[in-house]
Amino acid sequence: MTQSGPSYRSVSLQSILLITLAIHGPLLLMQLPANSYDANVHMFFASHYSHHWFDPWNEKWFAGFSQTTYPPLTHQWIAMFSHVVSLETAYMLVQLLAVVLLPVGVYRFSKIWVEERTASYAALGSVFVGSLAFLVYQAGQLATVTSTALFLNALPYFYEWLVQGRLRSFCKGLAVSLAAASAHHVTLIFGAVLFAIPVVWRACIEVEEHFPEVSRGQVLRRAAGFGVLAGGGIALVLLPYWLAILQHPIRQMPIPHDSRTNYLLNLTTGMNYFVVPYGALILALPFLVPAAARIRSLRPLLFGFWLTFLLSLGGTTPLPRWLLGRAYEVLTFERFTLWACMMAMPLVALLAVTLLDRFQNLAATGLSLAAIGSLALALAWLNWNPYRPPSALDVKPVVDFLNRDGHDGYRYLTLGFGNSLGRVGAYSNAGSVDGDYNSARLLPEMTEFGSAQLTNSKFYGSAGMQSLRAMLKHANRYGLKFIFVHDSYYEPLLTFTGWQRIETYGNGQISTWTKNDVPPAHKIASDAVPPPWQGLWWGILPIGSSFLAILLLVLLPQRDPADEELPVLATRREHYAAEGSR
Repeated sequence: MTQSGPSYRSVSLQSILLITLAIHGPLLLMQLPANSYDANVHMFFASHYSHHWFDPWNEKWFAGFSQTTYPPLTHQWIAMFSHVVSLETAYMLVQLLAVVLLPVGVYRFSKIWVEERTASYAALGSVFVGSLAFLVYQAGQLATVTSTALFLNALPYFYEWLVQGRLRSFCKGLAVSLAAASAHHVTLIFGAVLFAIPVVWRACIEVEEHFPEVSRGQVLRRAAGFGVLAGGGIALVLLPYWLAILQHPIRQMPIPHDSRTNYLLNLTTGMNYFVVPYGALILALPFLVPAAARIRSLRPLLFGFWLTFLLSLGGTTPLPRWLLGRAYEVLTFERFTLWACMMAMPLVALLAVTLLDRFQNLAATGLSLAAIGSLALALAWLNWNPYRPPSALDVKPVVDFLNRDGHDGYRYLTLGFGNSLGRVGAYSNAGSVDGDYNSARLLPEMTEFGSAQLTNSKFYGSAGMQSLRAMLKHANRYGLKFIFVHDSYYEPLLTFTGWQRIETYGNGQISTWTKNDVPPAHKIASDAVPPPWQGLWWGILPIGSSFLAILLLVLLPQRDPADEELPVLATRREHYAAEGSR
């Protein structure tokens, strides 16, 4: 660049990665996400793989369920690390890898749309986005963040294949896409499509303007070929998952979730799912939308962002229900917010470039405060949120009780434990009739009522209490002999149905209840038990897809869109500068 000064320099990717490590590394080393909503679920899955790598049937929840109902990549990496460090530390390491990969993916994805300087600002901004902090530290959605980061890194290879037909890019894009699919199914089914459509559209514009020897038809044929092979590869790698879903489709009663409500009607919900995740990006919306709409090459990205943004609003608009149908009642919509923010980053960066060029130090100060404020708000919300997970519960006495004197020969239930349910499951040898993964539930006492975990029954009103009463009624059928209570609300029901308190822990915070006539637990016959070949398949192909992606990235080190500036980027820079000056 001919101009000089701090506002005209791009930020190196190495610097962005150091900033990412400086911000998120200490937070993860302090294990801040340990008490997030889903962290214990992921550690529970990983704990099973660490002991039974080739056997996805898990007896510890729901009287038995198959872990092939959830793609295993992140859990398998945690399981591998857990043989060297503790399970919690292994979770934090995998989460840190995902967080570091995300700005790399944003940088590479942004270079499809903008030149290098703007792309570097987009990547830097993604480190501070409130939705990332929300998903990592409050929601604990490890798989969503990991899969999103991987798909963002695959898209530049996909784009280069569409425009230039490079076979190496095709192979690397395909391998990284398989790894991303092995991390999370919802990101595969919805997120990948939302990102891919604008990229294909952008490729059609690119060849029309700068590669006349390539026709739109060729671009679409290449996209279709990639889609067919990627679809076939994903079907193959995740075959046990598809078989499990086909055999037992999700037909349970819809479970309410705040992300499906109207954010305008509830201030706390609006803060939790809109203001906190989007942060200062809300202030940029009125400016970036008309600015991007004026530039033809950015309209595909604007369309993808706007569609994803509307989906992220959950029940605030009727569009998600219209587009998703039955899936609307199963999905939660905070993940769409992350995808919308990542799509918006190149557009926000263009706005940042315009401000920096005009106002320099003043703009740099304002942008820095906006970024830091977005992250700070998301972290502060961890304590301000009235619906935040309760403080981590000391479950060691419960685990010790279940692991001694043959108590693991019976099943147990926790009441009032919240997300600590997963921690009990990960460290005890006994099985439970409850669980914290709704899509795996097959017991009729749970699927016939519109409630989720039995441990949180009271929060689901009459549906939750009916489900709990049904399970207590059938305690003998499931060998349910022990109930651990951390909420006195449930004690009258237990007394009325014949349960007796036998022990207390933690100055009475947790009490143990039992029934004397309950027989030992036995295996519940289920046609959902995966055959042995699926266990081998599940233990080899998903984790193998990540090793394949790493291998190809090392063995095929040709310069790619993230390492070189395509000739058309100079034209883009001049075009955006002209548009921004209007």
